[in-house]
Amino acid sequence: MGSKKNKHIEESGQTKPVNENTANEETEETLGESQNQRIIDTGIVATNAKHAIHCLTVIGQIEGHYILPPQNKTTKYEHIIPSLVAIEQDPDIEGLLIILNTVGGDVEAGLAIAELIAGMKKPTVSIVVGGGHSIGVPLAVSAKQSFIVPSATMTIHPVRMNGLLLGIPQTLSYFDRMQERIINFVTRNSGISASRFKELMMKKDELVMDVGSVVDGDTAVKEGLIDNLGGLSDAVECLYEMIESEEGEKKSSRRKKASKKHSNNSNISKNKIEPNIDEQRAVSLLNMICSGDIVYENGKFITAGGKD
Repeated sequence: MGSKKNKHIEESGQTKPVNENTANEETEETLGESQNQRIIDTGIVATNAKHAIHCLTVIGQIEGHYILPPQNKTTKYEHIIPSLVAIEQDPDIEGLLIILNTVGGDVEAGLAIAELIAGMKKPTVSIVVGGGHSIGVPLAVSAKQSFIVPSATMTIHPVRMNGLLLGIPQTLSYFDRMQERIINFVTRNSGISASRFKELMMKKDELVMDVGSVVDGDTAVKEGLIDNLGGLSDAVECLYEMIESEEGEKKSSRRKKASKKHSNNSNISKNKIEPNIDEQRAVSLLNMICSGDIVYENGKFITAGGKD
């Protein structure tokens, strides 16, 4: 059957023409797949940027210990946590940009992500677009510098829980302790005071179905909750400045270490020369004693003529 197929091809004498458009489309498709995989693997979109930064998005609802319905847009903390560890270790990534548009979600999962971001040594900048509500507030302030666009809002409210609850003092005590953890983290990583944050959290005349406050971008900056009011270009420029500042500090530290090493080597060389001088003096003194030019009397060396 194979011979018949070959014979048919030979008799037809036709060759399949190479279509340049098809080849270009295949090349573009391959490059597109490669770039998509790069975005998935590293989060770095720009290939010719001034600095290599990782873009981390926190969107929808923070999914924690319970799986949310499939129609919900979620950020899974079991995906974010290993990504943060990889970013901190990767020498090719110079900084981290966190873009937030979240309605909140699992408190402990959100705090876990926020604590990891706050504990990173690499430059980090966050920007709130759309909204940074509920547990999104600690996530927004966890970066070294935080931004918010003017149209974005942040909802600050007490800790709440869905489902069956026991109406006993221990339950209320648990809520209070969890709330204190959030307040302590926010006040430790922003410019707002604990008393003012609690006041916004317990405000009664703003939300219809809950207590709390909704602050816009300008108010969030005035309250000290967010560092800067600005957009994407402002956040990226801030991150670039932090990266360059860190590079300058590293170069200065290396120069100081090199200078200290050179100084120590000089001291070692001097210490090596001094014993040589002492040895020469000892040999000269020994030769003078052997030749009779000096003698040792009454604890002193004196010349043969009697002078000290």
